[in-house]
Amino acid sequence: MTTGEKLALLRKKKGMTQEELSGALHVSRQSVSRWEMDAAFPETDKLIKLSRLFDCSIDFLLNDSIQDIEKSAFPKSEADFSVSDCHQFIRECGYFFLATSVDNQPRLRPFGMIHSNDNTLYIATDKRKRVYSDLQENSKMEIASYNPNTRKWIRISGRAEVESSNQIREEMMNIYPNLRQAYLDENEMYLVIYRLVIDDISIT
Repeated sequence: MTTGEKLALLRKKKGMTQEELSGALHVSRQSVSRWEMDAAFPETDKLIKLSRLFDCSIDFLLNDSIQDIEKSAFPKSEADFSVSDCHQFIRECGYFFLATSVDNQPRLRPFGMIHSNDNTLYIATDKRKRVYSDLQENSKMEIASYNPNTRKWIRISGRAEVESSNQIREEMMNIYPNLRQAYLDENEMYLVIYRLVIDDISIT
């Protein structure tokens, strides 16, 4: 399905005419018509507005390999969200927040590195950091990430367990080369990978 076909279908699903969509985007009706016929392509700022208006990701609009709007456009219901979907959502956002709880006091910090093997989410940190001692004391955690394109938050709660697999460690180092640069030789002993055991996923 082309970008134009998706735009036409999303517009109709929202019950909008081409005139109404053009008015919402401050473009001519002819521009909308050309987009839907794949005779022209929306500019970046218009793609951002379209993703917000139709409540879908820019990646969905641009990716011709995605065929099913119901299954591919964000947001899905929590029941339909897989670990892979969670990973994709967070990677599109570019960062996430990790919340821990120690002595009934919340602690929140930004994170950037997350990995998935389709069944499990993994995060990396340093044994010398406070987050490591927090999770050692209380493994319960929550991560949250906001997608500005869809204006949706994802929140994943559960617990973090130390992952000892060398394969996962290598995969994360390959995805994030700065990890390999930071943890060379004796410093590698400080790198810790956590797998997230998910109890609940919510999208708001």
